[in-house]
Amino acid sequence: MKKPLQVLQGALGKPVGVELRGQVAFHGVLDGFDPHMNLVLKKATESLNGQEQGAHELAVLRGDSVIYIST
Repeated sequence: MKKPLQVLQGALGKPVGVELRGQVAFHGVLDGFDPHMNLVLKKATESLNGQEQGAHELAVLRGDSVIYIST
């Protein structure tokens, strides 16, 4: 069985989707993470309630706001 941080390690450099509290979502390339599941995404798009809100070259997402991460 893989542990969560092992899955994230395998997803480095690949596109991921991240759902945050408050119905905010980000899609981008996973560039880094730490043991608290703080995430760094490159070329990220942000959406709120399914509507795109903007694009970011670099986004840092706080781990305690993450609901799920999909690869």
